[in-house]
Amino acid sequence: MLRLLRGARTPQVRTPPVRSAPVRARSATAGTPPLGLLYERHGEPAAVVQLKELEVPKLGDCDVHVKMLAAPINPADINVIQGTYPLLPPLPAVGGNEGVGEVLEVGRRVTALKPGDRVIPADAGLGTWRTQGAFPEEMLLKVPSDIPVLCAATLSVNPCTAFRVLADFESLAPGDSIIQNAANSGVGQAVIQIARASGIKTINVVRDRPEIPKLVERLMALGADHVVTEEMLRKPEMKDIFKSIPRPRLALNCVGGKSTTEMLRHLQPKGTMVTYGGMAKQPVMVPVSAFIFRDVRLRGFWMTQWRKDHAQDQESVAAMMDALCQLIRRGQLTAPACTEVPLQDYRAALEASMKPFVSSKQILLL
Repeated sequence: MLRLLRGARTPQVRTPPVRSAPVRARSATAGTPPLGLLYERHGEPAAVVQLKELEVPKLGDCDVHVKMLAAPINPADINVIQGTYPLLPPLPAVGGNEGVGEVLEVGRRVTALKPGDRVIPADAGLGTWRTQGAFPEEMLLKVPSDIPVLCAATLSVNPCTAFRVLADFESLAPGDSIIQNAANSGVGQAVIQIARASGIKTINVVRDRPEIPKLVERLMALGADHVVTEEMLRKPEMKDIFKSIPRPRLALNCVGGKSTTEMLRHLQPKGTMVTYGGMAKQPVMVPVSAFIFRDVRLRGFWMTQWRKDHAQDQESVAAMMDALCQLIRRGQLTAPACTEVPLQDYRAALEASMKPFVSSKQILLL
């Protein structure tokens, strides 16, 4: 069980009464046609995604009309558009699985939300790259309005993944260590900060690149204890790291291929490696000796599946979101490095998100 060094307080939630008629916010933009990034077939995003006017359906009794504020472009979003992701929405579809919006209007049976509330997707597939939308209440989660928009927009995927992989596979205590690759990714940056708040040391692996000193400086500023390149994983200097911290009990893999094999060598006997991504598009190769003589465990994690498995366990979902929001409020968890892009410049944002060595997440301003 992951324990933050300073306990998070759970806010009291007051449930509004059932409303007899739809309730509207004063800022509702009636007459302005909603826009969205739509794709009608799978393919390369720059070729198939188009900015089009969308029709917002009539608000049902259990629906919520939302004005979207900001939405990131994540690697999974690109894979969905390409048609290579395990979970694909029916076509035509609006892109985007993450973002934050403001409630404009609620149906008469909506009880947990009201106009002016900030909301994020409760699950994947919402289609967040749009200016407005009407969604069933159960597809939305309320978030505090006092956390920054960029933090809220990037909250439901990467920080949640980071929280779960740190909490669910090993019982980590202050002073323990973990090792992760793709440390400059959205999940990697969140892992560094959540681990730091929990007193857990991090060894962070990144690919070598022209501006490696800048990247190292940025990750260290987030709270990283050590930053090494993939090439350094086999060098004798790695032994120096373990003079001051214990070998990691948990390894987090988002790459695959050689990077993963080399990272696994530094795991403690009986340690666990969790794979939550495969950026190298190469298999995880593990020496037989790692199983026989060190009894390492290999696990997988997919945030979408975790949400499905906990659909009836809203207490666990609320506890996770409360803990993350408390970290944000205390300044211990920030949004990843972001580039804010107007919706009209979506093509440039899509292309930038697919370039190698990307250290800045593209955020569509809606």
